[in-house]
Amino acid sequence: MAKKEKTRAFAYLRTSSAANVGADKDSDKRQRGVIEGFARRAGFAIVAEFNDAAVSGTDPIETRPGFSALLDAVEANGTRTVIVEDASRFSRDLITQELGILTLISRSVRVVTCSGDDLTETTDPFKVAMRQIAGAFAQLEKARLVHKLKVARDRKRATGAKVEGRKSLEETHPAAVALARELARKRKQPLSLRAISAALAAAGHINERGRPFAAKSVASMLR
Repeated sequence: MAKKEKTRAFAYLRTSSAANVGADKDSDKRQRGVIEGFARRAGFAIVAEFNDAAVSGTDPIETRPGFSALLDAVEANGTRTVIVEDASRFSRDLITQELGILTLISRSVRVVTCSGDDLTETTDPFKVAMRQIAGAFAQLEKARLVHKLKVARDRKRATGAKVEGRKSLEETHPAAVALARELARKRKQPLSLRAISAALAAAGHINERGRPFAAKSVASMLR
């Protein structure tokens, strides 16, 4: 009789204090042991472990390196189950906890605790309401951040500084721009854009593709 193939899963651990981290400490060892034991009994194969060491449960979920690496792995290899010791490994703060779970739900991931609870499926009206509130907070925070960044960009732009977009040729090829302007300025009979491009190439100034600058690029150098 063929042996049933185990379901691939990731393990997620978190220790909330630096005092609980290290070879001589047992918080991560205990979590790992509990998760591995549950996985064997429930038919899961742990394919990778992600650990946020010395990360407070109140720290925003998006700032946690272990959780970010977990999301990258989920998006990369198709594993859609995450096992945690219990819900508090995400956070003891309910809003932060639900935001973490919502982030995984949006990627079609199941979050299972070692007591067998599926945190991503619930008919508990309170949990449903909390997820709705957490989602609203997440949207509000995103909007606030977008607005904050826009204000910062506008403030910088008002000083005349370049804020965004592709770098100019004057930034990426300052020597070529200086020579192009010199060539255009010193000639009694103005050189064509193509002639300036050829002169630049002869002096070793070429574009990123290893070819002479296009006439349009030369024109932007002379502005």
